[in-house]
Amino acid sequence: MPNFIDVILPIPLEKLFTYSITEAEANFLKPGMRVSVPFGKSKIYTAIVHSVHNIAPVVYEAKDIHQILDETPVVMQTQLQHWHWISRYYMCSVGEVMRAALPSAFLLESETIITKNKDRVVNDEDLKDDEFLVYEALHHQSSLKIQDLMSILDKKNVLPVIKRLLEKNAITVEEEIYEKYKPKLVRYVKLHSSFSSEKALQNLLEELGRARKQKEVVLALFSISAQTKKPVKVSDLTNQSGASSTIVKALIDKDILEEYFIQTDRVQYEGEENESSKQLNEHQEKALEQIEQSFQSQNITLLHGVTSSGKTEIYVKLIEEVLKQNKQVLYLLPEIALTTQLVNRLQNYFGEQVSVFHSKYSVNERVEVWNNMLDNSPKAQVILGARSSVLLPFHNLGLIIVDEEHEQSYKQFDPAPRYHARDTAIVLANMFKAKTLLGSATPSLESYYNAMQNKYGFVELNQRYNNVMMPDVELIDIKDKHKRKRMNGHFSDRMIEEMTETLEEGHQIILFQNRRGFSPIVECNTCGHSPQCPNCDVSLTFHQYKNELRCHYCGYHMAMQQQCQACGSVEIDSKGFGTEQVEEEVKALFPNHKVARMDLDTTRGKYGYEKIITALEQQEIDILVGTQMLTKGLDFRNVKLVGIMNADNMLNFPDFRAHERSFQLMLQVAGRAGRTDKRGKVLIQTYNPYHRILQQVSTNNYVEMFNEQMNDRHNYKYPPLYRLIKITLKHRDFNKVNFAADWYTKSLRQVFRDNVLGPEFPPVSRIRNLYHKNILVKIPPKQSLSKTKEAIIKINNSFQSVKDFRPVRVVLNVDNY
Repeated sequence: MPNFIDVILPIPLEKLFTYSITEAEANFLKPGMRVSVPFGKSKIYTAIVHSVHNIAPVVYEAKDIHQILDETPVVMQTQLQHWHWISRYYMCSVGEVMRAALPSAFLLESETIITKNKDRVVNDEDLKDDEFLVYEALHHQSSLKIQDLMSILDKKNVLPVIKRLLEKNAITVEEEIYEKYKPKLVRYVKLHSSFSSEKALQNLLEELGRARKQKEVVLALFSISAQTKKPVKVSDLTNQSGASSTIVKALIDKDILEEYFIQTDRVQYEGEENESSKQLNEHQEKALEQIEQSFQSQNITLLHGVTSSGKTEIYVKLIEEVLKQNKQVLYLLPEIALTTQLVNRLQNYFGEQVSVFHSKYSVNERVEVWNNMLDNSPKAQVILGARSSVLLPFHNLGLIIVDEEHEQSYKQFDPAPRYHARDTAIVLANMFKAKTLLGSATPSLESYYNAMQNKYGFVELNQRYNNVMMPDVELIDIKDKHKRKRMNGHFSDRMIEEMTETLEEGHQIILFQNRRGFSPIVECNTCGHSPQCPNCDVSLTFHQYKNELRCHYCGYHMAMQQQCQACGSVEIDSKGFGTEQVEEEVKALFPNHKVARMDLDTTRGKYGYEKIITALEQQEIDILVGTQMLTKGLDFRNVKLVGIMNADNMLNFPDFRAHERSFQLMLQVAGRAGRTDKRGKVLIQTYNPYHRILQQVSTNNYVEMFNEQMNDRHNYKYPPLYRLIKITLKHRDFNKVNFAADWYTKSLRQVFRDNVLGPEFPPVSRIRNLYHKNILVKIPPKQSLSKTKEAIIKINNSFQSVKDFRPVRVVLNVDNY
């Protein structure tokens, strides 16, 4: 009886693919193991086994698999269920979810290797020039890769040449597969076993009398061994003896020392004994009790705690209880910047039970976390991570904490799967019958609405820790200040006055401007021309530290222009301002104080965040200028003043959530001020101080903002009352996109009538030379979500089957907000 497996391939294919296997393989293979399989004409992919069965595919002949890559499954059964849910809900293929979930080291890649056919001798006269070049190169090198051929022949398409050489039997072609993960090996040394007796040792030391350095190394080895009783690392030995590694190598060559390797983890906990968690105050105790009560009847609870109310300590108590039941905890954070601060806090309490997982980790470090979780090792009981950690292999999850649940960073925009980590986490918790706690000082309207509808439990924490007062928020009318000539650059006199006072008292300042770079627009004063990106519909942003103009969409950059490209005038002026310009102005205003900047440009490296955050905590920085990275739950004890440089560009953003987002951002930034006994101060510069949102921020009135926004959402039919699916069409040709979008919209209108908006060009309608056009489908509360998606997929399939539309890329984004 023939045996088959269905596999998930890491490509956007709707269906699973079937391969044939032997009986022995069928008995060995289990769902979740990796196999390498041939696909298409010459590709090899790493696939995950989905199921083992005896049903042959009807439409095609099942190929054999290449090899089995695992002894045990690397993906858990619940994970596979979770992947299927993500693919159904977010309208993508399971293969795309697999590619997002697995560390890239697990996805073996294949490379084509070309070797000379040893059984056949080919005459040089029979070969064309380009074939001869390849054949000649194979005389000097045993094998070549496709990349090598491209450089030898100096052209991109080398396949015809390979094909002709294959027909003449001059070469053979094979696929080489290589694995990317390499365990980290640490080099150790010990004294060779032949010197174990005292007499042999004595002779050795006499022998080494002349080689002073080598003798010192041997003596250093003795002293380290005597102190620690642990194996001795080569690095420790060279440090202790002050000798170079060549001397150690010489001793190894002489068979005096023996070297050996031990595999270790790349990420390790360095701490001493664990602390016990802090005593909670009465407000926290009360909140904790309410959370535990609500968990008895509800699976999901929303904790609405004002900034600096000590939510983290409540989380720690909940984590302790779950760990006592031998269950795992997932602690989700929106920003990598936050993990750096929290890792230390959690490791103080839970030691090496904490594992961290996010995209700044190297591939190998991610594989280690994954493997620790597969083995259910004690090192992976508390997982702290950004959105991708929802996709890890959990064994027995007991609790998920989604901190700052309102954050936009939880939504993945590109590539697919375009999932929202908060919603995905709630489904994951449900699979494990675990509890979910959503925490935020400014909850998203959806979560707050669900809590008001009794779908979620709801707990409030209105007191800041130690009864610190909420910061005093002051709105500054810069329209009026400009009129009275009271502005110095982008700083009002009031802002400068408060900053001077704060610095004199020895406190720190955070300035927030949600634009990086020096200035967003560079313009010629004579003819009004401003340099545009050739690939996108945006003007280039000036970055002063590199003296270049950059596009923030596609990364195109050019040197800053000395004169206008259009009219040749040298009067070039910059309009608007970003973090770089604020930083420069602050340095000019306060030359004796240390100023730093935190934005995407300064936090590129793996430890970029850590350096800046630590410097601020150690009070090496007096004034920190930054973008919205600063807003997210960071805890700085000595910051007394927060300045928002310009509140208007957030409020006037063309998005139905602009007001909600601005409220959240400003309140979160404000929450960084005055977190100890001194009351903090927040200054917001704006051209429109009477704006409702700014008034609500200044009184910290979340409920009023919620009611007002819900009223708008009700009138204009937006979430949380209506669901949204956004469909984006992309193509290089403007007319093609227009034509395709019109066809798509007409088809949608036949089904959904008035609930289809568009097609519309977004504010930035061309990115990386592709024109974008958006269609929005609104789904009323009573309409079935799954039926809606089925209808859209049907329309999408008929769209793809029209030959003219095939080159147009369609992106389906469910809950695109």
